[in-house]
Order: sequence, then C-alpha cells, then structure tokens
Amino acid sequence: MEGRDGMRAADADRQETADRLRAALDEGRIDLYEYDERLQRAYGAKTYGELGEVLADLPGPAPAERSALAPRQPGPAGVAPAPVAPASGAPGAGTTGWLLEVWTPWLRVAAILTAIWVLSAVGARELLFYWPVWAIGPWGAVLLIRTANGLAGGEPRHRDERRERRRARRQARRAGER
Repeated sequence: MEGRDGMRAADADRQETADRLRAALDEGRIDLYEYDERLQRAYGAKTYGELGEVLADLPGPAPAERSALAPRQPGPAGVAPAPVAPASGAPGAGTTGWLLEVWTPWLRVAAILTAIWVLSAVGARELLFYWPVWAIGPWGAVLLIRTANGLAGGEPRHRDERRERRRARRQARRAGER
C-alpha cells in the first residue's frame, strides 16, 4: 500500500468512522445488520485504507438540514395525518425491542405451562381446568400495567440511551487498553 492508505489509523480515526456509520444508519443508507458488520470492521481496522473501505460506498455526512425530519404537512380539516414509523436509531425505534424484552419471558412460561396442561389433559383423556391461568394471569396483569407505564414514561427510549452509554464506556475502555 502506498501513501496515506498504508499509514496506521488512530483510535480517533476509528471513532470518526464509527460516527459516520451511525449517521449513515440514521439516514437510512445502511440497515442495522450492515451497520454492525461495518462497525466491527472499523474498530478492527489498522490502516486508513481499511477505514476507507468501510466508508467507500457512502457519501460524506449530510448537512443537518437535509438529514432532519421533514415538517408535517397539514392534512384536510379533521383528518389526522398518518403516523410515520420512526427510522432505525430514532426516538421510539426501540419500542418493539423493549416490548419483546418485557413480554418474552411471560410468553415462554405461558407456552411451557400450556404444553404441560395439554399433555396432562391428553393423559387424563378429559378436558381439565386450565390451571396455568393462576400463574400467567396475575403476571400478565402486572406486565400490562408495566407496559402501559413504561410506554407512557418513555422507557424504551431510556433503555436505548442506557445501552448507548454502556457501549460508549466499553469502547472507551477498549481504546484505553490498546
């Protein structure tokens, strides 16, 4: 390799590349899977040439006014505009992930208990009382309340912010170890 491409990159260069990848993700130029793949390559890059390959097909950072959300256009009187799904990385984008995180344990336990109930009903050759309701009913009620309070209080956004802070601390520790 010749010139700058063969020169060793610094941690600051890798961080700048990661920031550009994040901007491309926010703009919708790359998806989350590709972002993760490129981010791994960026932090593993040793030279400017390797960092350049990670960003080769992406334009430079867009000006803030071009990347911003378009202003809402007023619709006909009395008709609410259709909701727009948030872009990946935008506030609210983690709502689905948060809901899955909250409800997945309940769904697994409900499936296991229901399977046990079905097997015992088949073994007894009669329809038994659906006893799993005593375990999953109250738990489900608590989760409904937690979900309503969490969505009203912005818990998915807070969770994403906490994860981002932890990720930044891990990266800072890794950069200090090099």
